[in-house]
Amino acid sequence: MAWSPRRSAGRRLQLPLLCLLLQGATAILFAIFVRYNRETDAALWHWGNHSDADNEFYFRYPSFQDVHVMIFVGFGFLMVFLQRYGFGSVGFTFLLAAFALQWSTLIQGFFHSFRGGYILVGMESMINADFCAGAVLISFGAILGKTGPVQLLLMALLEVVLFGLNEFVLLSLLEVKDAGGSMTIHTFGAYFGLILSRVLYRPQLEKSKHLQGSVYHSDLFAMIGTIFLWIFWPSFNSAPTALGDGQHRTALNTYYSLTASTLSTFALSALVGGDGRLDMVHVQNAALAGGVVVGTSAEMMLTPFGALAAGFLAGAISTLGYKFFTPILESKLKIQDTCGVHNLHGMPGVLGALLGVLVAGLATHEAYGDGLESVFPLIAEGQRSATSQAMHQLFGLFVTLTFASVGGGLGGLLLKLPILDSPPDAQCYEDQIYWEVPGEHEHLAQGSEETETQA
Repeated sequence: MAWSPRRSAGRRLQLPLLCLLLQGATAILFAIFVRYNRETDAALWHWGNHSDADNEFYFRYPSFQDVHVMIFVGFGFLMVFLQRYGFGSVGFTFLLAAFALQWSTLIQGFFHSFRGGYILVGMESMINADFCAGAVLISFGAILGKTGPVQLLLMALLEVVLFGLNEFVLLSLLEVKDAGGSMTIHTFGAYFGLILSRVLYRPQLEKSKHLQGSVYHSDLFAMIGTIFLWIFWPSFNSAPTALGDGQHRTALNTYYSLTASTLSTFALSALVGGDGRLDMVHVQNAALAGGVVVGTSAEMMLTPFGALAAGFLAGAISTLGYKFFTPILESKLKIQDTCGVHNLHGMPGVLGALLGVLVAGLATHEAYGDGLESVFPLIAEGQRSATSQAMHQLFGLFVTLTFASVGGGLGGLLLKLPILDSPPDAQCYEDQIYWEVPGEHEHLAQGSEETETQA
């Protein structure tokens, strides 16, 4: 596991220099462009008769808190299933999310909240930045263990820009509905990561095959991430929706969809498993597919039955994907998907987008009443028919897939630059490359003795 002195020096300098460069650049941009919004600025908020209880903070912060826990605890621990990559999973999640929150505040701010030459920030911008970080972490899951921290930061630098652009096209230009991000977060993040993984394909990855699996305690820690994500997913989908019945309905639909995806996961896992035994990989991931699949449609009149049906189908598809489709991705398409993001985020995300097409096409004044204006304002105002809205929803899916595919390809070419530090094939999925690991020296000494004995 020895590195050449030249390469070790390069690794020592690349990450500190890039971190300082990125932080310095974002700090300068913040100083120039970022300002508090009306509900955060002391002078503006107190200019007029307002009750402090009316401040957006008290309505949005509980949802933000849940989403924030999902990003840092949920995603971080979900990826610790690799037996010797726990530090990398949690630590690089921490690093990527912290950078993405700053960078996405700028990018999304220029697209959505640029007023009078300034980006105005508040609770909504914090939630949206967390959503963007979620997409970056989904992509990270596809290349987990096969890239260095410098490569990951550069991936985030590019992906946040494309995420913001795709989100602007869908939500502002096409005016599609996607509150929980089936398209903008899950589909985009998954296929960006999958194409990135394809470009970074390693034909000799078999050399580290023994490190790709899990052990008992790593799977147990990964379940911590699953449980946090499962509990807080209703907040994730409902956080950006309109207050009142829309937010209430979104949380309820997500709640029921998750329960159904959990049952279908257990059913299918036992059905396709050896001797009827459950696979912890299925439970850790596919049980969450119910939250992904209703991301687009949860604020619509999906109905509780519709939420259950969608969640059950998503859990089944995700479980079957882990069992049968992941091996095909690697053997036939040369896509090495470490976390199986195609099964948890990709396929359920696309299914969720198509479900949004269906439910939007069925929207009527009779079903929504006066609430139609808050969910589908263009239909309520007569500017679009329900069919037209459905077609815009479908086109939004194709736009997302295009941005993700092109962006993933460009990102892969960027990360393949020879100057960038990446782990060799035989040392992927190994914390000791980038982290000080307790007992590392003893482990290395033991490995050297075994090598000498074999010689």
